[in-house]
Amino acid sequence: MISGKTVHFIGIGGIGMSGLAEVFHCYGYSVQGSDLRNSISTDRLQKMGITIKIGHRAENIEGADFVIYSSCIKETNPEYMAAKLKNRPILKRMEALAMLMQDKKAIAISGAHGKTTTTSLVSILLINAGFDPTVFIGADVHFLKGNAKYGQSDIMVTEADESDGSFILLNPLYSVSTNIDREHMDYYGTMENVLSAYKQFISNTKDEGCAFICAEDEYLKNIARQSGKRILKYGISDYADIKAENIKLMNLSGSEFEVKYKGAKLGRIKLSIPGIHNVVNSLAAIGVAMELGLSFNKIKDIVGEFKGADRRFRITQLGSDILIIDDYAHHPTEIKATLKAMESSGRRVVAVFQPHRFSRTRDLKDQFGGCFDLVDHLVVTDIYSADEKPIEGVSGQDICDSAKKSGHKDAHFISKSDIIKHLIDVVRPGDAVFLLGAGDIGELPFKIAKTLEELNAKV
Repeated sequence: MISGKTVHFIGIGGIGMSGLAEVFHCYGYSVQGSDLRNSISTDRLQKMGITIKIGHRAENIEGADFVIYSSCIKETNPEYMAAKLKNRPILKRMEALAMLMQDKKAIAISGAHGKTTTTSLVSILLINAGFDPTVFIGADVHFLKGNAKYGQSDIMVTEADESDGSFILLNPLYSVSTNIDREHMDYYGTMENVLSAYKQFISNTKDEGCAFICAEDEYLKNIARQSGKRILKYGISDYADIKAENIKLMNLSGSEFEVKYKGAKLGRIKLSIPGIHNVVNSLAAIGVAMELGLSFNKIKDIVGEFKGADRRFRITQLGSDILIIDDYAHHPTEIKATLKAMESSGRRVVAVFQPHRFSRTRDLKDQFGGCFDLVDHLVVTDIYSADEKPIEGVSGQDICDSAKKSGHKDAHFISKSDIIKHLIDVVRPGDAVFLLGAGDIGELPFKIAKTLEELNAKV
């Protein structure tokens, strides 16, 4: 542990940073921080007694013994520069997490897609079974009323963000790798570098522990063959040690399936979140829970209680039988999986997609074009930059054009300010309206629902 009890967080309002700040506070540290704007996260932390300054200024770090910064903070940030000048220890978020993980029985969940849901499932299983873990999740969840929890046991559950490669700093007892995809290439550059990072993450699993890998992912299967670690594979293929069989998908109400563990049939389980991808995610959580000694009957009861994480297939149903579904999906693989869950519903599907980052739009525009086949009416809007500099000639129109090139007959590029007006004109009773993206499109569901309900009341 670093000496000193006062810690300053640069970018304290981010989803990962806010949870870390909360747990440091619960550990007895004097926590302070700064961010560019107020948010639900900063409000929550301030109610706990944490001092937060809005805006980044050198004087904000006064009194800090060490500094923790988020991955979006540049070395030109005035607070980062002031900490350097004062020779204060400066830690990346994942370095600070690794510090807290020392002497813990840690479960770290990473992967291009599904890690938030998987982390949430592991967390609710262990919390409701009485393990009292410390928890870090990359989204708010109903059972925490936030995204983090301080626990008094020696167990820690954390989502391990792979976006900047820092997840290789973790040394968990149990690692979970959900899948590997061509993501965050602005950092990694090549797929070889991506694969190397995941190999290291899996290799960091403690010898007395276990690495869980998804049996549906070819990259992970190849890594597992070369790994000297104890490996448990989960999925729906015959290759899996933890397997789902006789799967019954029930559209929006979830799924039912039989669980097979190391060849033994354990029984059927009901999941309240939809989609075959969530069946697979749940198997990882079931495997971790069983390794920690939970009975299948206990697991079965708890898993059915999980209603999903914030902005993961969050449904609002309107009186006119219109469904508004808000989802964080921002990569072609995620979008396909999310839309697939609605395939047999019989509803007309309207999707609004906000691309996330100029670099991702540029690199994956062709793949994006082919991922909206299940959408009847597609709207693509402006790119959410996530503080990335614009790239000349790259815009949301590129994805709209790519969708048309892939054969979509009803694709439109609409500016974000005009989305609600456009939806008023096109949405019909019985439609399912998806709002997809990792940016600020998550602010729209309530506004859209309110507008459509008011219009319906006037009819």
